[in-house]
Amino acid sequence: MSTTPGTPTTDWLRLDQQICFSLNAASRAFGGLYRVLLKDLGLTYPQYLVMLVLWEHGDLPVKKLGEHLRLDSGTLSPLLKRLEAAGLVRRERSARDERSVEVGLTEEGAALRERAVQVPLRIAAATGYEVEEIGRLRTQLDELTEALDAAAAAESAGRP
Repeated sequence: MSTTPGTPTTDWLRLDQQICFSLNAASRAFGGLYRVLLKDLGLTYPQYLVMLVLWEHGDLPVKKLGEHLRLDSGTLSPLLKRLEAAGLVRRERSARDERSVEVGLTEEGAALRERAVQVPLRIAAATGYEVEEIGRLRTQLDELTEALDAAAAAESAGRP
């Protein structure tokens, strides 16, 4: 936005002026498309994200998995239970630290990766963007996330 708050020509409380609404609308649109594309894999979008991390990194402690996904264990545990019930992951107490639970792929979970390869390709095609544009957008969103995390931390600490 080229104007600043307080500029009389802009009503900052209009819905169409809220970046958060635009991001939320885009997120919901992605969710709708992912729901359709993931149906054949038998996964929900949050379950797909768990699988992506495990396909990329292999076995991980629940805590580390949560860090990758920005999810707490209370949110992650039900996802993992459903994935385990579907035969895609296994959860085991760590031999090194009994307080820690390790999550890994089963053979079926590892094999699902081959079928999932088409999902990001179809998502990319649906955007109508070139690969470079998607990369730039993702970089901008990552930078935005960092800035907002820093701002939230500063606000929480009482220093805007």
